[in-house]
Amino acid sequence: MISEQSWADARVLWDYHQMHHELRPCSVAIGLGSHDLGVADTAAALYKRGMAPLIVFTGATSPTTRECMPRGEGVHYRERALELGVPSSAVLVEPKARNTGENVRLSRALLEKAGVHVASALLISKPYEERRAYATARKVWPEVEIVSASTSMLFDDYVDSIGNVRLVFDMLVGALQRLLIYPAQGFTVSQSVPDDVAAAYERLTAEGFTSRLASG
Repeated sequence: MISEQSWADARVLWDYHQMHHELRPCSVAIGLGSHDLGVADTAAALYKRGMAPLIVFTGATSPTTRECMPRGEGVHYRERALELGVPSSAVLVEPKARNTGENVRLSRALLEKAGVHVASALLISKPYEERRAYATARKVWPEVEIVSASTSMLFDDYVDSIGNVRLVFDMLVGALQRLLIYPAQGFTVSQSVPDDVAAAYERLTAEGFTSRLASG
């Protein structure tokens, strides 16, 4: 049984992980690969709204996507976007990235090779990964303005979509831990963590929501 306090703490982390950026047209949209096809759906919707003239879907496979996306996350995202009416000429695929840093670095290289000038990027991720994706991109690609985006969902609806409350809580905690430790490892820029967010993280960790913590 998960306590009301833990639910409240998880909502604090959920809100913090989202950057709440005002969306605006950018040079390119970059959809970060994962198990969540909602990233591709959101990228397609934003393309249709004129938020970017080009989409890059980036991602290889991982232990969690090897079975459901055997051709690679970026490839499956592209197929989804084409099903939703995005023209193939507006989609590039980066098929090798296995972490967020590689997502950004290899997408940057792909765009440079294609001769695409990028002044701003619409970075599309899972809702609870917005801030870490942003912090990573600011480290790897500092000269480009980053606008963060994800599927707009209420926290309870996201939990229902995953179907595993404890897993969602674990993912929220793991994402926060990486924001705390990755700057020192050179993976991300530092992000200010408000006291209430830090306290919520500590309580959830003490309650055992730790399966997604990084070892380093």
